[in-house]
Amino acid sequence: MLETPKKFTLLAGSAEGPTRLNAFDHALLAAGIGNVNLLRVSSILPPNATEASELTIVPGQLMPTAYGTITSETEGEWIAAGVAIGVGAWDEYGVIMEFSGRCRKEQAEEHVAEMARVAFEHRGREIKRILVKASEHRVEKIGCAFAAVALWY
Repeated sequence: MLETPKKFTLLAGSAEGPTRLNAFDHALLAAGIGNVNLLRVSSILPPNATEASELTIVPGQLMPTAYGTITSETEGEWIAAGVAIGVGAWDEYGVIMEFSGRCRKEQAEEHVAEMARVAFEHRGREIKRILVKASEHRVEKIGCAFAAVALWY
């Protein structure tokens, strides 16, 4: 079993690439998380986790990550990805929501923040603040938008 993460960082980036996978890889690099092995996790922020503005990584390490991503080959299309963290009391867990769609960054931010509000409401908990990070991309040939919450130690 993996240790419970103690830190988190919100990240976002977008990019073009010659293939869908290259576009995704380039978006990861643009977000600052391209040289780790992502372990996609569901959407709970551990209690007492602290926000770190910069991600400290070792290339190849395993990184628990909640993320939204979208890749498109439709020239001229706007795509966006966003994440939001609903935060309640400091010593309680938070809720992470992810979103991706064919829209602009502002729409992604609004949508994912509302998802965090709904998640707290459904749990019967009071939300104190919402942290949001998003990216957008206008597709040239093959583009990707990516947003994530990296959970680390």
